[in-house]
Amino acid sequence: MFEPFRSLVLNRRFGDETLRVLESILVSKDVKSSIEVRSALRQFMRSESFSILQEISQKTVAEKLLVLEFLVRTFALVGDVENCLALRYEALLLRDLKSATQQWLKVPHLEWFNFAQQLLDNGFYSIAAKVCENALSSLKWKSAEQPTADGVFSERISSEDPKTDKVTENEQVIEKIKRLKECAMASASSHSVQTQTADYMNKRLKQKSMVCSPVLKKTTCVASTLFRNGIKKRNERKLNESRSLLGLS
Repeated sequence: MFEPFRSLVLNRRFGDETLRVLESILVSKDVKSSIEVRSALRQFMRSESFSILQEISQKTVAEKLLVLEFLVRTFALVGDVENCLALRYEALLLRDLKSATQQWLKVPHLEWFNFAQQLLDNGFYSIAAKVCENALSSLKWKSAEQPTADGVFSERISSEDPKTDKVTENEQVIEKIKRLKECAMASASSHSVQTQTADYMNKRLKQKSMVCSPVLKKTTCVASTLFRNGIKKRNERKLNESRSLLGLS
């Protein structure tokens, strides 16, 4: 059903040409066929992506990011939201990890914020709150800050110009991120999934048995474990809601 795309992926052709082939396969099907093909593609990519991540362990950071971006776009096209977000998170974590020595990889606070919003929209509340923390950390790193009385960090300002537009803008951004984080935490609490972050930290320490390269252990394993836990919790929540509506609970 999708042999041209499958052949390109197996030959490790991770470029726009392969994505165009995938798009052409998806648009050439009727509704029923499209659903079947997307399902088959999701299964194929879920299986193949694990091998791909192992294979790129010795690649440069730039090469890893290109492959991760390809996988993100592929999963988006086939409608696999969970894996799309998980791999996106892996790419951001990898960039953040390597940015200490390669500043061009630093993830801007706005990119973290937009990703947190996507997570929130898709029900990954605790992870969204964690990403908001990354957004705040990125904003602090961006400028020279000093803590204020209430613990909020803002850009250091000179006595000659105590109220600059830049400071006001940063303060507004900080408040916006904090509001999103509070919304995510409230949603997590109301749906009884606030333990995801604790589970994430515990699972992170137990990844020795997983087949992951040293380079990707801090990114791929962490993100994959976190999303597996999140998906499980969200599915349990949806099941309980459905049973409640049917009067089964």
